[in-house]
Amino acid sequence: MKKLKIQTGENNPILRTKSKDIKKVDAALKKFAKDMKITMIEDDGLGLAAPQVGKNIRMVIVTLNYKTKNQVVVTMVNPKILSHSDDTAIAEEGCLSLPNTYDKVRRFVEILVEFTNLDASKQVLALDDLNARVVQHEVDHLDAILFIDRAKELKKSAAEM
Repeated sequence: MKKLKIQTGENNPILRTKSKDIKKVDAALKKFAKDMKITMIEDDGLGLAAPQVGKNIRMVIVTLNYKTKNQVVVTMVNPKILSHSDDTAIAEEGCLSLPNTYDKVRRFVEILVEFTNLDASKQVLALDDLNARVVQHEVDHLDAILFIDRAKELKKSAAEM
């Protein structure tokens, strides 16, 4: 297993390209997921999206229940946020693709996310707080949205008030 190269820069064409759905879970995808997990852990990330390591496919690796006894790393193939709470929260975020950049971002407090796991089984998870934030951040990567775009939206809405 190897550590992958993180794509960086807010104008990086890979990070600014919408990712394509994955048609099937195969051995190559599982190996890539394992390499992504190694990369995320070695770089101290809570999540990593395939575009961040150079592939515009809809797959993310996320750490759920961070720093608890129930901490788990989950691979999500073709994740889709089915619904979300009306409640939002503002918190500071960073990103492995934008080193040393941090800003406040508004995210939904609760989400319902559907995805396929590496056993090719459909899963649905109800997530809240940091778990929901991490998944929203990573799914944004699949849609070519960076957290700094969300931060700009927040600043713009604050300026309009």
